[in-house]
Amino acid sequence: MGKSTPVKQAAVVLGALAFGWMAIEMAFKPLLDKARSAMDNSDPDREPDDIDSARKDDSDSDSDRKPISYADAVAKNIAGAS
Repeated sequence: MGKSTPVKQAAVVLGALAFGWMAIEMAFKPLLDKARSAMDNSDPDREPDDIDSARKDDSDSDSDRKPISYADAVAKNIAGAS
């Protein structure tokens, strides 16, 4: 075998990295496709935190508050029935 030169070593390392990348892409293809399509469909101008805080501000009154547990729903039904 010939002498190992830095160029040959770099080519082997780059080839191994490319092979590893392709192996990961093929192994996780369904997951990666789903994640990429979700990122494509997302709206970068929309801030979910701003929308959630606006909803909380609008629904401060207890009369239109949705029950968050079974016990709250039962208590609300009992209060409404009396």
